[in-house]
Amino acid sequence: MTADLAPSTAPRTDDVGRRNARRVRLLGTLLVALGALMILGGVGAWVAVSQGLASERAMVAEDAPAFAGQQISSPWTAFAQTEAIKGHISAMADGETYATMDQDDPMRDTVAQGTFVRGSLLTSVIAFGVALAVVGTGTGFVLGGFGLRSVAAR
Repeated sequence: MTADLAPSTAPRTDDVGRRNARRVRLLGTLLVALGALMILGGVGAWVAVSQGLASERAMVAEDAPAFAGQQISSPWTAFAQTEAIKGHISAMADGETYATMDQDDPMRDTVAQGTFVRGSLLTSVIAFGVALAVVGTGTGFVLGGFGLRSVAAR
């Protein structure tokens, strides 16, 4: 009978459940906040790359496979221009690349410049892809965070 009256030092089951629910809710909130920051960062990067390309006022070549005559400001227009540059370099160098040209070839510097411009545009295409991946990951974090908060509320 005295055992019934003795205070228990073990935590009550409902206290543990509430504490775990608070932790899950906190984790969900942190995921939502981190996801929102990632989305903002990814959108900001996309806008920055787009504006950087647009500030150059470069246009897609008329002989590009797509987007001919449009301003280069998106991953699609940038990639189309890289394909046009590739064709121009190939035509100038009779199918040779910078690496295979003779060092005294008068077209070597021009081919090098074209290769560098093409590489820069391809880098911007990659930057657009990274920005999109960050937005996608951030969206996953936000959805996961809201899911955890929903589970914690039950």
